[in-house]
Amino acid sequence: MADDPQSLLQQAVALHQAGRLVEARAVYQRILMAQPRHADALHLLGVIAFQTGEHAQAVTLINRAIAINPNNPAQYQNVALAYRDLKQPQEALAHYARAIALNPAYADAYSNRGALLQEMGQWEAALADYDAALQHNPRLAEGWSNRGAVLRYLKRLEEAVASCDQALALAPDFAAAHNNRGAALHELKQNEEALASYGRAIAQQPNYADAYNNRGALLRDMRQLDAALADFAKAVELQPGSADAYLNRAPALRDLKRLDEALASYGQALEINPGGDYLAGYYLHTKMMLCDWSGLDDTIAACAAQIKAGRPVITPFPLLGLLDDPGLQKMAAQNYTAAKWPRSADAVSWRAPGEKQSEKIRIGYYSADFHDHATSYLIAELLERHDAARFELIGFSFGPNKDDAMRRRIKAAFDTFVDVQGSSDRQIALLSREYGIDIAVDLKGHTQDSRPGIFAARCAPIQAQYLGYPGTMGADYMDYLIGDATVTPAAAQGDYVEKLVRLPHSYQANDSQREISSRIFTRQEMGLPQSGFVFCCFNNSYKILPAVFASWMRILKAVDGAVLWLLADHPLAAENLRAQAVAQGVAAERLVFAARLPLAEHLARQKLADLVLDTLPYNAHTTASDALWAGVPILTCIGKAFAGRVAASLLQAVDLPELITGTAEEYESLAIELARDGAKLDVLRARLAQSRVSAPLFNAKLLARHLESAFTAMQARRVAGLAPGHMDIPA
Repeated sequence: MADDPQSLLQQAVALHQAGRLVEARAVYQRILMAQPRHADALHLLGVIAFQTGEHAQAVTLINRAIAINPNNPAQYQNVALAYRDLKQPQEALAHYARAIALNPAYADAYSNRGALLQEMGQWEAALADYDAALQHNPRLAEGWSNRGAVLRYLKRLEEAVASCDQALALAPDFAAAHNNRGAALHELKQNEEALASYGRAIAQQPNYADAYNNRGALLRDMRQLDAALADFAKAVELQPGSADAYLNRAPALRDLKRLDEALASYGQALEINPGGDYLAGYYLHTKMMLCDWSGLDDTIAACAAQIKAGRPVITPFPLLGLLDDPGLQKMAAQNYTAAKWPRSADAVSWRAPGEKQSEKIRIGYYSADFHDHATSYLIAELLERHDAARFELIGFSFGPNKDDAMRRRIKAAFDTFVDVQGSSDRQIALLSREYGIDIAVDLKGHTQDSRPGIFAARCAPIQAQYLGYPGTMGADYMDYLIGDATVTPAAAQGDYVEKLVRLPHSYQANDSQREISSRIFTRQEMGLPQSGFVFCCFNNSYKILPAVFASWMRILKAVDGAVLWLLADHPLAAENLRAQAVAQGVAAERLVFAARLPLAEHLARQKLADLVLDTLPYNAHTTASDALWAGVPILTCIGKAFAGRVAASLLQAVDLPELITGTAEEYESLAIELARDGAKLDVLRARLAQSRVSAPLFNAKLLARHLESAFTAMQARRVAGLAPGHMDIPA
């Protein structure tokens, strides 16, 4: 009979499967009018409610069906989907578990539970569910694709690509699988293949916002910034409510020096996702680059509280410039490293203590900056001065392959130079093992373009960080941090996860061959007044905090006709600093801004300055040694953390300890005294001119011997079967 419930159910199911949901709903409702306890009709009417976005109604209808027939696993699976969309994950998990208990081979239930666990960040559990789903239904393309995404998060990248390939073998037009494959290839640094995968995802699904966003991130890493911005714009257009595209777009804008637009992009991401990982820190750091200090004290206090609570609020590097608190810096670094670069499961030393060693100690130096970059300017001569009879140097370059003079010089300094830009972290670690590296030296730490994953995979039996990052990495797989008695005093050992190696003078390498241009700069062409004292600070703008700036303004007000010469990072930063000066009673024109110049000319123009004023809590580092090399004294106030003690280390190593102060009051008083007492400043300049050629700071050969003593001591401890330990290297 046409009105028989079974016949009506078959009719409704046929309409439902054909996508004619309105007609199917009407037939299900006819069945329920006749049989209000018809479980299948209730269940399938609930499925239509779910499909049309009525998730609460779906839960009500399907739960009524379950009460009538508690033995149908499909009902539990489908109501779990509705609970998931209602943001009730525990209810969803309980119903998935019931579906699987009733049907242990229920592939869809395993797969969908895996997707929920993936959303919840329970990656290992999600992987187990995907594996179970695929065991029962190996042709589940979505399961293979999602499994690939989880494996990528777990850093099992080659397996992730293989899983996505399985999905594509079953469904070549599956856009999500192409996208997930591209993401894994991106992390494997196989950029061209990743680009092709994203392109296929977009070709299959032209409105795929996530694929545009991911491709934009890849293009940004490939330094194709305009193309990256075009992809981010498309992602935002397609999915304006997603924070990810705004978040990824901001660094591309920052790299293009469009800092105000970068700040706005971070702000849009924050508005959508206020609790996004590290997002508040990115936003704050960009504000600091623009010298926008609005609400700064409250923001820093909130940031500190979040770090103490273990929340991912800020990455370690920006924190160095905000708080002179080494304990909090350590906590932030530990949180960050544990979340982003935990020790790899198989990251163990592969050579037993006491085994026969090679004739030379093999030192690997790892960096993205082996080109025209501040790190290379510092370290070039040190590499050249290593004892070739006792040490073999291998350089691992994972930065851009720029054919500039500094890269050619750096390459020549190494016995072997390996371009690993296109290799994954794990591949680089395995390659390091093949080379037999004894001591791996990370020159990046937590700075831009760093690769901590290389060290998380244990690329050498001994791993040390040096020069690039002034603080602890917070990683238990980093054995040593190389510093000195000033930047890393014995009393501060508890602030570091690494064991401290203290060199006898300054830890900072310097190049005595750095050229200073013969060009004679005039005050007029630099925009400086013809007369009057010139205070100078060429630090990056994010290092300028309100308290330091207030000290500078008090100094200017006390020294008639003096000006402050600063680096022109961004027009808005200059505008904000001038406004702050005026607010503190100093004329805007007493701040003079200098454009960036090539290094040799930059060093030459610094001679126009009378005295460099340092920043705190993040001192001048390379900029401090630049000033001293150019013959200009620097006045510093020593802090508690590594980043705030570097200038003091440099001043000790050029025999100018009297320029190290301990309080803001001392700092201001001495700056004013030196500006008023030209004879006293002349004496300091004369001493600097003499010590520049005789003191340890610019003696790369001496530093090489001390560093080699440190390497030898590290190796001796390992060969003796001793764990890493703190050590002081004798002069």
